[in-house]
Amino acid sequence: MSDNENRSTCQETPAPAGVDEAYRAAVEEAGLPPEALPSDSFFAPSVEREVDRARAEAVAAARSAAMGSSEPSETLAASPVYRAAFAEARRRIEQLEAAFDVEAGNALQARRAAARAAGEDLPPLKIGVLISGSGTNLQALIDEIASGNLNAEIVLVVSSRPSAAGLKRAASAGIQTLALSKEIYADPWDADEVIATELKRAGAEYIVMAGYMRKVHEPLLMLWPNRVVNLHPALLPSFQGAHGIQDAYDRGVKVTGVTVHFANAVYDQGPIIAQEPVRVEEGWSVDELEAAIHAVEHRLYPQVVELLAEGRVQAREDLTVSVDRS
Repeated sequence: MSDNENRSTCQETPAPAGVDEAYRAAVEEAGLPPEALPSDSFFAPSVEREVDRARAEAVAAARSAAMGSSEPSETLAASPVYRAAFAEARRRIEQLEAAFDVEAGNALQARRAAARAAGEDLPPLKIGVLISGSGTNLQALIDEIASGNLNAEIVLVVSSRPSAAGLKRAASAGIQTLALSKEIYADPWDADEVIATELKRAGAEYIVMAGYMRKVHEPLLMLWPNRVVNLHPALLPSFQGAHGIQDAYDRGVKVTGVTVHFANAVYDQGPIIAQEPVRVEEGWSVDELEAAIHAVEHRLYPQVVELLAEGRVQAREDLTVSVDRS
């Protein structure tokens, strides 16, 4: 290849005419700061989509600042979108703070423990279950309740995907369901507010995340502090995130496992309730490891929910958990 041909091949694709100008105009009209402009704006296939993305980032920054988690730049703080989002976030947060009771979970556990100690029949623990996929852990809970081994009632199953197979499992068991499409409820706060409203209406005492692939936010965490339970397919704090099984397998660990923990605002770092190790046998494929992990999940998760139903779990201020197994 000649030098001229090589230079021609390496030239940048010319920017579509007018896209930069249209984007700048749209950003200004939307009340967004100049820093919302991405450095490669002319490659954006849709001006509207990029403006929506920039607006969403400004709203997220405002919510973070309203929670006291971060401070925006002066330019961002001066933009109308940010100011409006900050005011709205503070209004929502103040409502949540008014209802916030960090000891509600421990108080509920203490009441159930006292009733158990007195020999009283405990009513089923009312739980809402959040799913996104096949719902095998949901099915494990349904089966244990049906067998009489788990003193709980699933009052609502919520899915982040209308096509989730777990919804059929819930319907087959006669459980009320709610599906919130991520395409329609793209704003996670809005989605969580809808979920919180429906869970409160159903009387949920605890929220059990069973393969739920969206991060939960303050509308759930502040109304159910230390009462949102999550299942993670690794021994936290190792292999956090959405690919715990694959990450552990790729790292070549000899032991991994399953963690059940209370969810909080920091992803996969909430207080740990229970863990169970899984030995990785020599020569296993990742599919074999996944099957072993799921087998433990299906046994451990109902056991932890039963501990909650019996009032045996107390969250401590130091982000640890005490479990009465006597």
